[in-house]
Amino acid sequence: MAKLKSRIAVEPFAHFDLPTHHLSISTLSLSQSTLYVGTRNGSLLLLSLNPTPTPTPNPPPIESVSFASLSRNVSLLRTVSVSGSPVESIFLLSEIGVVLVLSDGFLFITDSLLIHPVKKLGGLKGVSVIARRFRGTHSQSTDLTDNASNSSKGQRILDKFGGVRTNGVKSKDLEQNREGNYVFALVIGKKLMLIELVLSSDLANASFVILREMQCFDGVKSMVWLDDSIIVGTINGYSLFSCVTGQSGVIFSLPDLSRPPLLKPLWRNWEVLLLVDNVGVVVDALGQPVGGSLVFRKGGPDSIGDLSSYVVVVRDGKMDLYHKKSGNCVQTLTFGVEGVGQCIVADEENRSGEFAAVATPTKVICYRKVPSEEQIKDLLRKKNFNEAISLVEELECEGELSKEVLSLFHAQVGFLLLFDLHFKEAVDHFLQSETMQPSEVFPFIMRDPNRWSLLVPRNRYWGLHPPPVPLEDVVDDGLLAIQRAIFLRKAGVETVVDERFLSNPPTRAELLESAIKNIIRYLEVSRQKDLTLAVKEGVDTLLMYLYRALNYVDDMEKLASSENNCIVEELETLLDGSGHLRALAFLYASKGMSSKSLAIWRILARNYSSGLWKDPAVEIGMHDGACVTSGRETAATEASKILEDSSDQDLVLQHLAWIADLNPALAVRILTSEKRTNQLSPDEVIAAIDPKKVEILQCYLQWLIEEQDSDDTRLHTLYALSLAKSAIESFNSESSSQRPDTGRQEHLKTPDIQGESIIQSPVRDRLQIFLQSSDLYDPEEVLDLIQDSELWLEKAILYRKLGQESLVLQILALKLEDSEAAEQYCAEIGRPDAYMQLLDMYLDPQDGKEPMFKAAVRLLHNRGESLDPLQVLETLSPDMPLQLASETILRMLRARLHHHRQGQIVHYLSRAVHIDARLARLEERSRLVQINDESLCDSCHARLGTKLFAMYPDDTVVCYKCFRRQGESTSVTGRDFKQDVLFKPGWLVTR
Repeated sequence: MAKLKSRIAVEPFAHFDLPTHHLSISTLSLSQSTLYVGTRNGSLLLLSLNPTPTPTPNPPPIESVSFASLSRNVSLLRTVSVSGSPVESIFLLSEIGVVLVLSDGFLFITDSLLIHPVKKLGGLKGVSVIARRFRGTHSQSTDLTDNASNSSKGQRILDKFGGVRTNGVKSKDLEQNREGNYVFALVIGKKLMLIELVLSSDLANASFVILREMQCFDGVKSMVWLDDSIIVGTINGYSLFSCVTGQSGVIFSLPDLSRPPLLKPLWRNWEVLLLVDNVGVVVDALGQPVGGSLVFRKGGPDSIGDLSSYVVVVRDGKMDLYHKKSGNCVQTLTFGVEGVGQCIVADEENRSGEFAAVATPTKVICYRKVPSEEQIKDLLRKKNFNEAISLVEELECEGELSKEVLSLFHAQVGFLLLFDLHFKEAVDHFLQSETMQPSEVFPFIMRDPNRWSLLVPRNRYWGLHPPPVPLEDVVDDGLLAIQRAIFLRKAGVETVVDERFLSNPPTRAELLESAIKNIIRYLEVSRQKDLTLAVKEGVDTLLMYLYRALNYVDDMEKLASSENNCIVEELETLLDGSGHLRALAFLYASKGMSSKSLAIWRILARNYSSGLWKDPAVEIGMHDGACVTSGRETAATEASKILEDSSDQDLVLQHLAWIADLNPALAVRILTSEKRTNQLSPDEVIAAIDPKKVEILQCYLQWLIEEQDSDDTRLHTLYALSLAKSAIESFNSESSSQRPDTGRQEHLKTPDIQGESIIQSPVRDRLQIFLQSSDLYDPEEVLDLIQDSELWLEKAILYRKLGQESLVLQILALKLEDSEAAEQYCAEIGRPDAYMQLLDMYLDPQDGKEPMFKAAVRLLHNRGESLDPLQVLETLSPDMPLQLASETILRMLRARLHHHRQGQIVHYLSRAVHIDARLARLEERSRLVQINDESLCDSCHARLGTKLFAMYPDDTVVCYKCFRRQGESTSVTGRDFKQDVLFKPGWLVTR
């Protein structure tokens, strides 16, 4: 019956054949449940419609629907004769149950059920076109019926017809009891008249009021009235009239030999479609073009209708549906044979946009809009995915789809695309669906039954896709369908398989890789959603499955090392069997299974040399040796991260040795980590450290002493002894390396202390700093160790700790010959005899050494002021050249005399200041104060008279009673002279 072009936007629901004794159909008027048919012999038929017939479980396709089955949804209720001429227009005034008919140039009126006789409205003759006024809900259009000037004009028209009631015409002023406001524009000759129907309960009294007359054009064929604009179409073009001002203007001019003008209101956007040959131009209520144009089939339509988002055009027994925005023809239906004659289409009077009726001269077929969801489903069943997506986008822009339906659509089309092997597009739609749950893709990854089978919701959506199966089965079934389609194509049978797959069939490996990659993309996005714990576990675990399937090592390790919800029991056998031990170690660590993780890192560190488990991140571009070293370093580094947080002492000490062999610095970080909640036992750690790993022990002891503020004398002594041993070895190594003949042999025997040292500062510097800063080690024990070595400065420090000043001076002055240090040490001692002792050592160094005259002269020069000249002269050696010491001794004597005289000056100056202070105090205390009868106490304000009084240094005067209360150091002003001393200019010593 119907020929489909693309989608099914409308479907027939009723069919009616005109009785044979009538000529043919001339016009239609449709409401939701009734249809008025006007015929060319002047009859008016009333049909009753059933727009919602009882649905069948499995409705047949539209192509197979028969007219007989549709005839049950329509019935003829009544027929009346209007005139002997064709019925040209029908207007249903459903609010008051009235039908207005234009026929033979006259207006007729009857009730909506066609029960009462048809009445002709007198006073109007030769009406060629009529249009009802439609006013927008929010428009600012003028109310013509309230315009007094219009009423007076109508009155003058009535006068021409012979008075108030001549020919059934009433003045507006005489008809007050109206049932409604129904205004029409009609064309009589070259006049455009605006009238208002005046209706009452008795149709026999129906009349009209002429509101306005305007000069119009000849040959008006079509007319539409929206708000204050009347658009008329003539053979020359389209013009716009203002019902308020009466002014007119041309909108479009029609070319010669074009089709007759045709106007159609488009109710949704309050626009009008103007037919120019076979092009539909859309304008607004002011005649301004809006949007694009609609290009119809060649020859142009016979009639145009408005149905929701579509424009309906009919011609030659065919109905085409054009989308208003895109201009695409979305559906073509055939309802009659070619050359059937003039075709008519009518839409609903209430402008709901759900129903339309088309007619040939002999029959009427009613169509209804297919619900949006059903249109989408039909396209999806036919695998017209692009068409379905375009339809959804259109409906979304028009606000006809709810978020729930939109989300459901994306999920449904995603599943269909997935089974159609379009995995990328499928996941794109999954991600746009708010309804779809991540657990719905679990069956595509792991076969049922599994741990998460009960979490998968049984959402069938629209039930258009098969149940989920593993991706391998999806790919195999899709490849089988492609092979079947290729075979059918060769046999000349069309299929719905994607043309790209037919021209270039993909391989199973390519499809499976694409499927896994896109499911990975969906799961990665799903990880960011707020999911239940069980679903999170499934997402992360199955994501690891997919990473492993594509050997995405980096992604596996990234997921395993980050915070995740993987189920270890599901993955450890899989990862172990595939050799992804690094990922398994990371996974163990993230789940707190430190022992298992460390065991794997230890195995990896041991086996990197054999070429197994190489680090892919550093393998490229490196030599084999570099790869092995980097792999071992990585294993040790990852293990150290675990041990730094672990408070399990046995576990830490168990793995300390192999990490220390690979990287001593990591071992130190493990031992000195402050991340763990409970620190390790120092005794156990020291016992576990390999004696050969001296630097590790020293770093650990240093951390205990400096960072942990340990005051354990054993640790301090152990640290000092360890540093001392290392210092001796370092000194011996340096000494032997200076001998060319034995340097090579010593280099082979002695380990490279500084080569790969984890401590940057020299060991002797650290030893000296520690010996000076710590007071908790045993200096005698350390001194016993270095007694036979050449570490003289260290010995000096230790002797100083023991208080043996003479030995310290001997080492500094004689062994190290550091005069400055020796003098500094004497200054620290603070006794003059220390300088004399040092001078004796310079002049008599013992052990056969020559006297150190230069050092002695330097001492006399720097510290001679602190020495007794007589003792110096007695100490000087007879062998000392006089010219070396004469100048120094002379300066000593002069300085001695200078200090003596300077002391006398200071003494006498101090005595003068003391005498001046006593004098100032005496003058202050002997000051006279004059008191009269008006003098008041500065504290209690009582008259002093002959009372005892006191005066403070700040010149305040109080009575004796107030003086006893306040005390002698605090005045009335609150100033405490003991804390805040007062100075007067006269008290200052100016001598």
